[in-house]
Amino acid sequence: MVTVRITEAELARDIHAVLAKVQEGVEVIVELDHRPVAVIKTPHVSGRKISECIARMPAGSTATIDPDFAKDVEAAIAAHQEPLEPPAWD
Repeated sequence: MVTVRITEAELARDIHAVLAKVQEGVEVIVELDHRPVAVIKTPHVSGRKISECIARMPAGSTATIDPDFAKDVEAAIAAHQEPLEPPAWD
């Protein structure tokens, strides 16, 4: 991963450009008086997108996403309102 160091003033001047770099995979360290005060990077994403799962299906598979798939996902989400892994600050 590429890391870039910028000042607080540079961040304030063009946050849009900084976020564009982050979306490209660059980690940005924001410094104040040459000391790091923040790190901006893309969040860790666990799991796979549905499109990736479909792409990994074996050739000739007859598996499909049926019309009730969205309802099934909503039901699963509703059944787990509490975080599965509480944040570290709890």
